[in-house]
Amino acid sequence: MEPISFILPSRNNLKYLKQAVESIRKNSIVEHEICIADDFSDDGTMEWVLVQMKRDKNIKFHRNHGPTRLGHTILYDTLINEYATHDRVIIFHADMYLCPNTDTEIDRLLERGKVVSLTRIEPPLHPDGPEKILLDFGIEPEEFKEEELLKMVEDTQTGRDGIKYGPLALNQDTSEGIFAPWAIYKEDFQSIGGHDPLFAPQSKEDSDIFNRFLLNGYQFIQTWKGFVYHMTCRGSRFKDGAVRNPDGQVFMRDRESEEWLTQNMISTRNFIRKWGHFVKHDEMLKPIVPHKYDIGIVVENYCDYTLLKALEPWCNNIFVPDGAYIQEYIKEEQPKTKFPLRRKVHRDRAYPKNGVVVRVNGEMLNQNNFELITKLPEIIEDSGDFGSFELDILKIRITNLQTFEEDLINVKE
Repeated sequence: MEPISFILPSRNNLKYLKQAVESIRKNSIVEHEICIADDFSDDGTMEWVLVQMKRDKNIKFHRNHGPTRLGHTILYDTLINEYATHDRVIIFHADMYLCPNTDTEIDRLLERGKVVSLTRIEPPLHPDGPEKILLDFGIEPEEFKEEELLKMVEDTQTGRDGIKYGPLALNQDTSEGIFAPWAIYKEDFQSIGGHDPLFAPQSKEDSDIFNRFLLNGYQFIQTWKGFVYHMTCRGSRFKDGAVRNPDGQVFMRDRESEEWLTQNMISTRNFIRKWGHFVKHDEMLKPIVPHKYDIGIVVENYCDYTLLKALEPWCNNIFVPDGAYIQEYIKEEQPKTKFPLRRKVHRDRAYPKNGVVVRVNGEMLNQNNFELITKLPEIIEDSGDFGSFELDILKIRITNLQTFEEDLINVKE
């Protein structure tokens, strides 16, 4: 087996990082390269890694010296482009534990044009799903039940206990989907420009690149014979501490860090600006990418700052009846996005030249009918032809059905 480069950013996650590195070393068939990026940590990460490098020639190290964090969106690519020396790389998290015989699964399945994901075993911190195994072997290294985990993995890999998770129940050892950790040929990663820095420092960078992998024709393979134990989100969402979530709530009050909540909202809005829709995938986390149309929204009768903020991400151009709040909105929102808002937001004086023009009665827009805005790509596709029609409070005119999602495959300004 040829070695693989593990790509492992970390920020103030030293106790998890130690466990991750140890698991890669003791549970791999060959000695893989471990590329670590320290994102301006102050918990002793740099000092610990420098000691390890004296003992282990296959550890590569990058340090962000600050004054602020860069985030894993940037550091993944720094490690792949500047440090990884092998043809194959795997995006790995500092709060993951690599289980035995997993690198052999990557070696068996990974080819050019394919992305191979490992199956996550997770404690009950997130809702359950068919793409992972929800079992509690601890949420902190101090309580980690390693021997119990290793027995479960061995029994699953050999079929000894008779319990068959996911597609194993159908005598299949792979499914089609993608989530970290995922392995890819470095050239395939670099050929589409890697992660989009629009989503720095974090959040939605994975959903964005998964969409682009799909549109570029890559095949997704998730192996159910290769596993990681994932304590989840310790560098961001749960950086202030994790709490078990037995009821499977998507969001829990006072659990997510304020830093993550703020950045997740910014990245979600940028994802919508770029793709024209929320993150979409099937139950096994294979991306679903609706068409991207040239949409202009014209707000009629009434608009204010709040309504502009709600509508702006969902179109290429927006025209509002009153411009009093436009400059205030741009001043607040422009630092959060690379999209040039001065070219996007207009007074309703110019005639929209977009291929799809959606006129919205601002006086009647509410939470219920706003859902139509979020489904515009599907509504336009279902219409199937040029012309005009009305849908609730929307008046839609279609003169051009050209789609642009494939223009988003490669990273560009």
